[in-house]
Formats: sequence, C-alpha cells, structure tokens
Amino acid sequence: MNLMTELSRVIESVGRDRGIKREIIVSAIEQAILAAAQKKYGPHAILEAHYNEESGDVDLYLFKKVVDSEDDMLEESEEIKIQDALELDPQAQIGDELGVKVETPSFGRVDAQTAKQIIFQKVRDAERDIIFNEYLPLKGEIISGIARRMERGNLVIDLGKTDAFLPKNEIIPGELYKPGDRVQAILVDVVTTTKGPALYISRTNPKYLMKLFEQEVPEIRDGIIEIKQCSREPGSRAKMAVISKDRDIDPVGACVGMKGVRVQQVIQELKGEKIDIIPWSDNPMVFARSALSPAEISSIRIDERTKAMEIMVEDSQLSLAIGKRGQNVRLAAQITGWKLDIISKTKLQKRVQDAITNLMNIEGMNDTQARALAQVGVLNIRQLSETGIDNLAKVPGFEDREVAERMKARAQQLVDEGSPIVNGVQAPTTIGAVENDAKAQASEKLKEMIQQAEGATAGGTAE
Repeated sequence: MNLMTELSRVIESVGRDRGIKREIIVSAIEQAILAAAQKKYGPHAILEAHYNEESGDVDLYLFKKVVDSEDDMLEESEEIKIQDALELDPQAQIGDELGVKVETPSFGRVDAQTAKQIIFQKVRDAERDIIFNEYLPLKGEIISGIARRMERGNLVIDLGKTDAFLPKNEIIPGELYKPGDRVQAILVDVVTTTKGPALYISRTNPKYLMKLFEQEVPEIRDGIIEIKQCSREPGSRAKMAVISKDRDIDPVGACVGMKGVRVQQVIQELKGEKIDIIPWSDNPMVFARSALSPAEISSIRIDERTKAMEIMVEDSQLSLAIGKRGQNVRLAAQITGWKLDIISKTKLQKRVQDAITNLMNIEGMNDTQARALAQVGVLNIRQLSETGIDNLAKVPGFEDREVAERMKARAQQLVDEGSPIVNGVQAPTTIGAVENDAKAQASEKLKEMIQQAEGATAGGTAE
C-alpha cells in the first residue's frame, strides 16, 4: 500500500474540507511516516521526515555517525564508513552525524492503521484548537443552535461545528425543549477538557437579558445608552438600570420603545418575564426609590457604615414595595447593592414610640431627647450605651458633650445592673402599678378557684 499516492491532493482536500492549516496536515503525515520507519530501522535509529513540495512525496532521512570501521564491524542502521560519507558530502569528517536519504518503508496493514490513527489524532487536535480559538472571543455573546438530547443533566445544543451545553439550572423555569427546537442563549464559558473544548451557555444569566436589549436597542449598541446594573429572577421578573450619555435621549423610553415594541421583543424571548426598566443614579437614595418602583416611598434612613437603608412607606404601599413573596424588594436590593428594610408608617411610628418609652426610663431624659435618639436609630437603653460620644454629640439635644456623657453613663449603669428594661419597652414601675398587678393576680386566682368548683359540680367532665 503506497501512502504517497496523490498525497498533495489529499493534503489540499482535507485542509479545505476541515478548515485546518496545511502545515498541520503535513506535520501529521510526516509523523505517520516516522512511526512506520522507526519500526523498520529500530528504536535507536535517528530519523527525520520532510514533505517535498516539488515531488509531493515525503523524503525520509536516516542519520548515521561517520566512522572509520571495517565492514564486519559496521552497524549499518547507525553508522556509515568515511569513504561512503565523503561521496555524499565531501566535507564529511569522522564523528559527524550525516543524514542519509533512505527508501520510505512500504506500509503493511498494521502500519497503515497506525499512520491513519496518527493523522486522525492530529486532525482532531487541530479541529479542537480551531473551535476553542473561534468561540473563546464569543464569551458574553448570544449564540444559537438546535436542541439534540439530554446528557447528564445538560441539554446538548448543536452549534454546527461543535456542541454546547445548557445546564438544567440555566434554563428558564417552565421551559421545555424537544429535539429539533432552536435554542438561543449567552455563551458564559469555554473550557478545555480531555475530550476537547466544552462550551457552556445560559438563559438565566442577567447578562443574557442585557445582551437581548443590546440587540433590540440601537442606542445601546452605539454606546449612547449604558446598562449599569441588572438583576433577575428568571421567568418571573427582572430589574434593569440604564443611563444615557445624551441628555436629549430618555434611556428608559429608548429601551421600552414606541408602544413598548422593544421591551416586548425581549419579554417574548424570556417567556413572559416582567421587566422593570429604571433610571440609574449614583445617589443611593434616589436609586433605591427608583428600584422599588412602582411603590411610592415616604422616607429613607441610610446607614453608610453597614450599607443598609430603612425605607418607610405608607401602609397602603407596603405590600407593593415588598412584592409577591418579597420579590420586589429582593430584586431592588440586588440591583442597588444595599440591604433594604421596608417598614410601614404605622409600624415605624409604633417603633419610635416604643423607643421613646424605653429611653425615658433613663433619669434626666426628656421626650425631645428620646425622640431625637429614636429618629437616628437609637431604639433602647443598650443601644444608647453602645453609641460613641462623637456620634451622640451630633444628635439634637446632646450637642453638649457633658450631657451626652452623662446620659451615656446612666444608660451604661442600667446595663451593668442587669435591668430588664435595657433591650425593650418597659414602663417605669410605680406603687400604683404594683398594687394593680397584685389585684390582677388575686383576681386570676379567684377565677381559677371558681372554675375548679364548677368543674367538680359538673362531675369532672370539663377538659
């Protein structure tokens, strides 16, 4: 079997059909020739194979050491006599390594199979490199293919040249795919495995939603509008914050489109996922108000240290601000990056009043001071004892450091004494309160005795 038959034609056709560089195929063929030749000339033989562009064949060279030796002492596969070497190279010297062109071995069935495996392996490796280098720059871009089968929890998507994997948790809840269905998703990762490159795609990633809007909104593609943040609960609801670099272009309106046509295209692709498009702001409080829409916010108290916000809403707006199963506030927290605590006006007023009642247990504390503390988040005696003097001196009514230190010290004294009132509301105890408590206990005891007597009269049937 002559492997060299029409070798040039084979190299050209394989390169054209597989998209593999010519030099890679030539290298594979050279290696296949060397593998066969090594068997013929032995494992210690030094061989080189070079593809001859002019003849279209592979020239095989066996390197021999130039020696001055008798014929019967000569190792033909490794050595060449000086006389013979000089005929090939007039400048040859004893000790040189001289490449001697030898006949390419004829291929038996086993040799041909080995050569075929070498060539195919080289071609596969080249194809894997081509696929990896082709798809690596596409990370973060939308790609599409045909659903084929489920494989170890992944939906296998045929992209044409290769397959991509859509993990089960990256499929939008409620979506079902049959073999032959077209699937569109964002390419999130390209990794190298022993079987070649593996492509992973997602339909639940927030970046997929952002890329869909980039496709639908020319202003985003042109860089006039920028998507700053995005949070999703796939298949249910999403929030996306946008900003315009052109004052004359409304970023929200551009993303929604005339009669909502642009946003509807995205919603349709995401199987009905509701999308709130909001203006982005570098002011956290302004941004939080927008993020919690459509709920109306009454006031916001911000804590920069813990990056938390206490947001007050009217009672009628509470359920709207929180959303179904907490969805609205959860997405708002994700997109703002702040911890959001929603509280109704009635509950806040009660909490402030409870705090005032608790703080009034401190000797010398007046209602104005207690209310001012409650307004800045100091809600009980223990919290007052833990507040730094510098911060306390910023609260109205405590600007005098002497007053601040005195009130803090009295609060600390109650904490040290283990008073039960330090963590919550407990009204000051008075003689009248003790008397009333005793009367109440006596009344409960008398009621219990009467019930026991009635139970005995009825024959003990009460349970």
